[in-house]
Amino acid sequence: MGEIGRSFMIIGAALLFVGVLFTFFNKVPGLGRLPGDLLIKKNNFTFYFPFTTSLILSALLSLILFLCRRK
Repeated sequence: MGEIGRSFMIIGAALLFVGVLFTFFNKVPGLGRLPGDLLIKKNNFTFYFPFTTSLILSALLSLILFLCRRK
């Protein structure tokens, strides 16, 4: 049970960090408009999907979780 509790604390700390980051900084420099992010604009319709940004954030999160489990 200790492993699960530790995992929840790490996830909570990461969410807290991201929440503070978005609260104090409206935009994170370098993220959001990367090449590979999909932006489709039509008459009254705009669709935005941050594909590349999602891949980068997923890789960073995977690396952080890998390093936390390694200890």
